[in-house]
Amino acid sequence: MDNRPIGIFDSGVGGLTVAAAVMKKLPHEEIIYFGDTARVPYGSKSKETITKFSRQIMDYMLRRNVKMVIIACNTSSSNSYDLLTAMYRLPIQEVIMPGVRACLAATRSNKVGVIATEATIRSGEYERRLRAARPGIEVYSKACPLFVPLVEEGWTSNQVAELTAREYLGDILERGIDSLLLGCTHYPLLYGCIQKVAGPGVNIVNPAETAAETAAEFLDASGMRRVSASAPQYAFYVSDDTSKFKRTCQLVMGTPYNAVKIELA
Repeated sequence: MDNRPIGIFDSGVGGLTVAAAVMKKLPHEEIIYFGDTARVPYGSKSKETITKFSRQIMDYMLRRNVKMVIIACNTSSSNSYDLLTAMYRLPIQEVIMPGVRACLAATRSNKVGVIATEATIRSGEYERRLRAARPGIEVYSKACPLFVPLVEEGWTSNQVAELTAREYLGDILERGIDSLLLGCTHYPLLYGCIQKVAGPGVNIVNPAETAAETAAEFLDASGMRRVSASAPQYAFYVSDDTSKFKRTCQLVMGTPYNAVKIELA
């Protein structure tokens, strides 16, 4: 038994898709969420800058005495995970491998697409892990840098979002893929738009549920589930603009949770 909260962080609001999945899969666990909304997007930044920001957030999570951290940010996961696990004596889960697992379960033709931020695509983590797990799989990757600001702006289902998706996805869809992995936790908020453009023959793979399952497996194996008669508490923190965060909480979770603005040391 470990009644400390789970820490979840992202570059902005996208990680709420993972937080929502964790709440559903682990309904008794408490959560502390941090969205770095003042510095989003991470995807256009250097590996060094991404790691610096991620370390600042990890230090904050340590001060909040969390029992584990889920990096609900593919960019941070692909660029900083190895260093963070070496630096911190705390269980840290990234979202790349859950995404790989979900994608491999979805594909039948072994022809898949991966869309993500520039930094995640540049790291090559998804391609390496997919090919290591299933030699011979065909992976077609595409950076979609405008998707994150569209989500942060709340433009997830309008004409601008659809036109952007058609521009980004055209080349990948022409390859005949049967599955498209959303390699950024912001992208599930564009799910309807992406599915419309991709068509019914393409599985849209959202790694959030697999990430929540992975967290549950770890807590069970480690004997770290929360055991309490009281309802779990959820705390949300951002580095800027709480109004957009509240709106996205309503969209993702059905509840307009309030966020507290804080400055990282």
